[in-house]
Amino acid sequence: MMKFSVIVPVYNRPEEIAELLQSLSLQEVKPLEVIIVEDGSTQKCEYIIEAFLGQLEIRYFFIENIGQGFARNFGMSKAKGDFFVLFDSDCIIPKHYFSVLEKAILKRKLDAFGGPDTAGKDFSPIQKAMNYSMTSVLTTGGIRGKLKDVSKYQARGYNMGLSKEAFHQSKGFVDPNRGEDIELSMRLKKLGFRLELIEEAYVYHKRKNTLASFFKQSYSFGQNRINISRFHADAIKIVHLLPLFFLLFWFCLLLGLFVFPDSALIISGIVLLGIWKISILVHSTLINNSLIVGVLSVITSFGQLSAYGLGLLSESVKKLLKG
Repeated sequence: MMKFSVIVPVYNRPEEIAELLQSLSLQEVKPLEVIIVEDGSTQKCEYIIEAFLGQLEIRYFFIENIGQGFARNFGMSKAKGDFFVLFDSDCIIPKHYFSVLEKAILKRKLDAFGGPDTAGKDFSPIQKAMNYSMTSVLTTGGIRGKLKDVSKYQARGYNMGLSKEAFHQSKGFVDPNRGEDIELSMRLKKLGFRLELIEEAYVYHKRKNTLASFFKQSYSFGQNRINISRFHADAIKIVHLLPLFFLLFWFCLLLGLFVFPDSALIISGIVLLGIWKISILVHSTLINNSLIVGVLSVITSFGQLSAYGLGLLSESVKKLLKG
């Protein structure tokens, strides 16, 4: 059996750790250890961990706040396993996770991996809507969880892992909180390590965002994509620019309504945007079996793409001004 060390950074979210640890205690194949890195929290989760000490091998560390990327590095430097698995504190892990993961790593001879996220049946309507906008083929193209070529996947920190050797050679994360997970994914591949998507190794991502914080996070994701290009010139592909094109598209439509209100081109654009929104409404409603989630998905999808595009634009302008 593979020896998995689970690394979880946490910052002022003790209530999330209880759900995560509960899901880990129910695994068909349990990890060797769970390392909780308290990243300078004022609301500590140590008291929650005590309830699971008989069910899991848990090691708890409190450090001064250094950002989740460096907190993960700290946890991996303390790990005893031969493969490190990284989760965010707001994730819930299906009981088959490590069983599926072990088989995929051994069969495909992987040095690193990334897994998708999804929403649980008990999630709130807004959580399901946010999940839809982040994972749907009608919004992100499904690039966060479904790819024809799994070797092109760029792992995200809420659900990814790497071997001990890959960590020691790469030194882990280098730029905390600025797309450091995608940067590490790209660097690992360039170092010759095999990183692929394991579609079956999904987690339930229980985001605690409000609409405002979700859009703010999407804005930062757009900024981060530009930031990654400081390390990798090939970080930005056409697919990553689509949210910017979407933002410019509807903004030009809005301006066009005032300048050319009777233009057939403007009317066609509005119809096209309307068809996209209706498609999301119907698709999300059917997937989630809820009209409320469908309506919310239209809002989260429009806002997520627009905020991401605005983040790309603002960070690109800053980069140009800096030369």
